[in-house]
Amino acid sequence: MKALLLVLLTSVSALAVQIAPFRADVTPPIGAPLCGGLVKPAVGVSEPLLALGVVLLSDEKPVVLCAIDFCEIRGADHIHWREVLAAAAATTPERVALHSLHQHNAPLVDNAAQKLLPELGILDADATEKALHGIAEAIQAALKTPQPVTHISTGEAKVLEVAGNRRVQVIDGKVGKMRGSGSKDPVLRALPEGLIDPFLKTVSFWNGEKKLAALHYYATHPMSYYGDGIISHDFAGIAREKRTQEDGVPHIYFTGCGGNIGAGKYNDGTPPMRPLLAGRIHAAMVESEKNAKRVPLTKLAWKHVPVVLQPDPEFPEERMLKVMQNTATAPTTRIAAALRIGFIRHREPIPFTSLHLGEDVCLVHLPGESFVEYQLFAQQQRAGGFVCTASYGDGVAGYIPLEQSFIEGGYEPSQAYAAPNSEKMMKQTISDLLKK
Repeated sequence: MKALLLVLLTSVSALAVQIAPFRADVTPPIGAPLCGGLVKPAVGVSEPLLALGVVLLSDEKPVVLCAIDFCEIRGADHIHWREVLAAAAATTPERVALHSLHQHNAPLVDNAAQKLLPELGILDADATEKALHGIAEAIQAALKTPQPVTHISTGEAKVLEVAGNRRVQVIDGKVGKMRGSGSKDPVLRALPEGLIDPFLKTVSFWNGEKKLAALHYYATHPMSYYGDGIISHDFAGIAREKRTQEDGVPHIYFTGCGGNIGAGKYNDGTPPMRPLLAGRIHAAMVESEKNAKRVPLTKLAWKHVPVVLQPDPEFPEERMLKVMQNTATAPTTRIAAALRIGFIRHREPIPFTSLHLGEDVCLVHLPGESFVEYQLFAQQQRAGGFVCTASYGDGVAGYIPLEQSFIEGGYEPSQAYAAPNSEKMMKQTISDLLKK
């Protein structure tokens, strides 16, 4: 299906931009399902879950960028959430970029899957709807006191000993054992990092000499450990909140294309590793801003490409329904089947968007658990530019590997809902989003 490219541009000569940062607590109640019912329900709270973002006001309709400490928001729910946030910001849903950070001790929002399996706990619908309206209220409150933006700054720094590719053990062209977010296997941990994007990138907004907000982007699964029922925004959230406290301005973190990236090379999954990983992310945040280049904000442009990804024919709906309806099967297996059925039945296009700031800065917003190769591909499309990529937008597609990944096997292709040839559409769309 040929993607329809919608480009909305502002006037360079008359550009006047304002920013309204917002913040809302979205922590679910004790007893709420976490990670779509695939892990232990909530029994306690380590740190609150937050929705953080900015509304950018210009001569065009407002743009909303929101990063939430949820595992995923999927399909019809992602559409609904963007509609509510758009109404709060007096804009349209296609100008809302809504991204989960993908922590696993956090909610997964998929009411369609819950309706397929009402006897199993996939989400607390009332709690997530309350969280959504809390974000909308925070946006409305923030818009009462927007601040002018005169400059943006960009910087990057290497993150040391956090990310590693999960698919590094390849034997005769097939992926073998994989290290996940944490690993105690010395053989797997001794393997190379593999292909990653080592850089954390930062874009900050300024009014003259006054910093107003900072956006950070880094590609890895953001979990040190999970499954114990203790709600946590984990190491990425800890680093983010420390910078906010130090700086006195909002710091917002987006997880990049971390579908095949985790901390398992450097993380044994024990509790002491969480603050250590947080410290490494925090150090890169600080360094990226030390190296920042500040320039006047002379142009703002938004691009929106609605895309339809076809289901993987290897997993037909009839077979998935049998798996889901088999009460003798493990609940997690049935839930996984329901989530896949949700994608097969989802008929609405998935939003891909980008925000262009000035001539060289591009923020790209992708769905699902996209592989890091898509992030690196995006950077190649604007050589000499500054490209930041947020993944984990609409989670309805699950993992989005490369076509070759399905031949290599491994965990991610088995959990990918879209057809292997989706790589072509992904790359074409990314190219469209990054054209000047």
